[in-house]
Amino acid sequence: MRNWLPSFSDYQSSYKRIRRTGQVRASPPIMLATGFLALIALGTLLLSLPVAGTEPVSLLSAFFMATSAVTVTGLTVIDPAAQLSHFGQIVLILLVQAGGLGFVTFAVLAAVTLGKKLSLTHQAVALEAFNQTNVSRIRRTASSVVKISLGIELVMAIILALWWSRDYPWITAIYRAIFHSIAAFNNAGFSLFPASLAQFVGDPVTVMVITFSIILGGIGFSVLSDVSSKRSWARLLPYTKIMLISTLALNVIGFFVLWLLEFNNTTTLGDLSIHEQALAAWMHSVTSRTAGFTTVDITQMRDSSTLVIMLLMFVGGGSLSTASGIKVGTFVVLLAASWSYIFRRKEVVLLRRSISPETVQKSLALVLVTSALIFIGTLLMTVFEDAPFITILFEIVSAVSTTGLTRNLTPTLSAPSQIMLTVLMFAGRLGPLTLVYSIATQKRSRVRYPETQFQVG
Repeated sequence: MRNWLPSFSDYQSSYKRIRRTGQVRASPPIMLATGFLALIALGTLLLSLPVAGTEPVSLLSAFFMATSAVTVTGLTVIDPAAQLSHFGQIVLILLVQAGGLGFVTFAVLAAVTLGKKLSLTHQAVALEAFNQTNVSRIRRTASSVVKISLGIELVMAIILALWWSRDYPWITAIYRAIFHSIAAFNNAGFSLFPASLAQFVGDPVTVMVITFSIILGGIGFSVLSDVSSKRSWARLLPYTKIMLISTLALNVIGFFVLWLLEFNNTTTLGDLSIHEQALAAWMHSVTSRTAGFTTVDITQMRDSSTLVIMLLMFVGGGSLSTASGIKVGTFVVLLAASWSYIFRRKEVVLLRRSISPETVQKSLALVLVTSALIFIGTLLMTVFEDAPFITILFEIVSAVSTTGLTRNLTPTLSAPSQIMLTVLMFAGRLGPLTLVYSIATQKRSRVRYPETQFQVG
């Protein structure tokens, strides 16, 4: 667990360096973590103000909500629609926007706008955040992230506003459309409607707009950028093709499996019409990939359906996206590696491209560390809370994958469990990024040891 997040000693050594030299020279993981912590602190302060709530919001609740928003999770200990004022709701969704796009994007764009050159330290942070290896592409990537994000959110908000204006006053429709378009694209399951989106279970426009926005936000900015610039399947990068195929496969398989498991469950899909069942199954297949919206009561789902949703949450979305989880690319690489081992192939191959051993090792490390977080979190919560095991496990997976789905356990959690969930959300959002950085920057030893036989499996 040493390399999962910046340790206290890392911060301590950085502080001593600042005191000694007067210069801020921290590693990219520390700068990224510090930036998000600053956003959470600001959000906590604003949400704890009397003007932010229709009733007093405790400091712990404000801290939890701010963390959930910045990490684009969507878990809540208070009802944003009923217990937050318009000011509080605006603060919440701005935190989601800042957390989704990342403070690095805004910092890079600000530097470019002011005509300043990025320092080596800032270049390292931007390269780490954007998963790039070429400094010259940082500005272009940062600009693309903002343009693509705001463009998609604007289009989705316009469609939802026009559609919802049939049932709500124009101001209300526009306000809620903007809120939900930002929440959906950034894969954060906050909603201003009762019981999430339950009232739209049979509404094809709302369901398709929300799910399409979730998919676009979770597939990855590099994929969106490649598709928009190439506009031809043959010219797309192998990674882009893999992501498009895998995302479609996961959503479609999840759709049919959830529909098959729940179609005769009268407490979820059983009493709905065929088209409503299809929409609900599609919504929960897509939203399980780190978005957090619901149109039926997931607490009434069968355990088999709950396990499927947990698997989808664990996998998550694409790299360089608003989604979390282990990421689709990691999942695909491990499947390919297993396939190659079973059929005794020397190389791991995807679309006639060889995957490096370092990439496979990185994928294994991400899965193992994420699984360790889930295990430790589940163990601690079973000590803190008296709740069914599957409900606790579901809540932990949701927090680590920053999904935001809940079986109604979060609002009833004790203070220790709430604090633990905030740590898990923070680790789930930033942990894989810092782990990858730690692996990439490790010094290679010149010492070579003799090989030995070691039994596994």
